[in-house]
Amino acid sequence: MIRSELIQIIADENPHLYQRDVERIVNTVFNEITEALAKGDRVELRGFGAFSVKSRDARMGRNPRTGEAVKVESKAVPFFKTGKLLRDRLNGRA
Repeated sequence: MIRSELIQIIADENPHLYQRDVERIVNTVFNEITEALAKGDRVELRGFGAFSVKSRDARMGRNPRTGEAVKVESKAVPFFKTGKLLRDRLNGRA
């Protein structure tokens, strides 16, 4: 599912809301999650999962084309851990 499909589904299920308002709500939620992660905070959506930031250390990598060793800088990467309810639904338990 892509963002526009999510917006359309929410708008269809809530005919009292204008589509532009639904789009603004969805964009605001995603922006707030992004900003929280950028600050290093953890975002938990009960029953769905938790977003957090993990750091990867600097390391020596390899250019796959030439085989040459290259230095890979340390970086922060987003991480998502599923909640129990989501995991159970995916496995047909709920």
